[in-house]
Amino acid sequence: MDATHDARASTAEPATPTLPRRTVGVLAGCVTALPGLLYLVLAGVLLGPLLLWPRTRGRAVATFAAGARRLAAVERRRRSLFFADRFPDHHADHRTARFPHGEAPGGEAPDGEVPDERIVRYLAARTGAGLLTGVVVALLCVGAVLAALLVVGLARGRLGWLDLAGQCVLGGVLLFLDVQGLRWLDTADARLARACFGPSERDLLRRRIDELAASRAAVLRAVDTERRRIERDLHDGVQQRLVALAMLLGRARREGTPERSGRLLHQAHQESQEVLRELREVAWRVYPTALDDLGLREALASVTERSGLPVRTDFQLSRPLPASVETAAYFLVSECVTNAAKHAAATGVLVSVRQEEALLLVRVQDDGVGGADPAGSGLTGLRSRVGALDGRLHLHSPSGGPTIVTAELPCA
Repeated sequence: MDATHDARASTAEPATPTLPRRTVGVLAGCVTALPGLLYLVLAGVLLGPLLLWPRTRGRAVATFAAGARRLAAVERRRRSLFFADRFPDHHADHRTARFPHGEAPGGEAPDGEVPDERIVRYLAARTGAGLLTGVVVALLCVGAVLAALLVVGLARGRLGWLDLAGQCVLGGVLLFLDVQGLRWLDTADARLARACFGPSERDLLRRRIDELAASRAAVLRAVDTERRRIERDLHDGVQQRLVALAMLLGRARREGTPERSGRLLHQAHQESQEVLRELREVAWRVYPTALDDLGLREALASVTERSGLPVRTDFQLSRPLPASVETAAYFLVSECVTNAAKHAAATGVLVSVRQEEALLLVRVQDDGVGGADPAGSGLTGLRSRVGALDGRLHLHSPSGGPTIVTAELPCA
């Protein structure tokens, strides 16, 4: 079976760009704003008359938007290269001939493409922001030159201390305003790119709402499944043994001889021990009290002791975990070890639990035959439990093994 994983894990988190890399990106944005300005002016002058004639308006708009789309593609690559921005692939950089103006009926672009109107608005806003950034950078350079001249004048004794203090205060204020202006323009540039190539903040909010709704439904299904499993365990296991115990006690009461009555009472005592054992098993599967009393390490040690397979555990924690994270980690390990013993024909299991910054990484690997079904009830319940904590669950189980289940659980 091919490796499968949760859909939300398909997009890796981009690395944070360094300050020199971002600085080069800002300066590159100042340079790319000049072609944008020239294009808007020249294309506007040349195509302006054609926009006034209805017969040529459509072709003129398409031509103007095609050039704007190419310049916007350059800006998109600049954001990706220097700022590590990742935009959805379905926001294409070319259009479809089916809709010559780049928009489908109702204002939507075909096949998820960015509409021409949005591209033109982005290019105009980006050009203005880039030119303004260039002005702010130029003022910063002028300020650096003036600061150098001030130092030279101070070294030659041409500047008094009172004048120096006034110049330093004025220069500090202007430097603060300049830096804040650059930060604001950088933020505005990122918002413009995200609004055009998207997803926008509204799209992200809508996506988050959909994820929470799906997670809530999955948790409710998992709870119902768990309730049915508990009812089945109680009905098929504990209840049947209690019936057998009642029958043994009834026979012991009806027996006339003390010897037969003693043997039946002995059997009833053994049956009561089995009932208690099964009740403890059911209660342990519902929620292990060792998590609250002893912590995750001891709870996982009990899983190792109760398993019919050799289980090796690598446990590395640097700080305490939230109770919900401990519970999810315990049930993940317990379910995976149980599956390895029942279905994978494994001879050993390796469990790794460690922390990396704000994440708890849980990895369970067995040496079984593989081929685990990601749509099975056990893994579906685990995925729902992990997803309810905004975590990610990965499954790698090719035919022939090994089966590796990895969970990333946020600890914040």
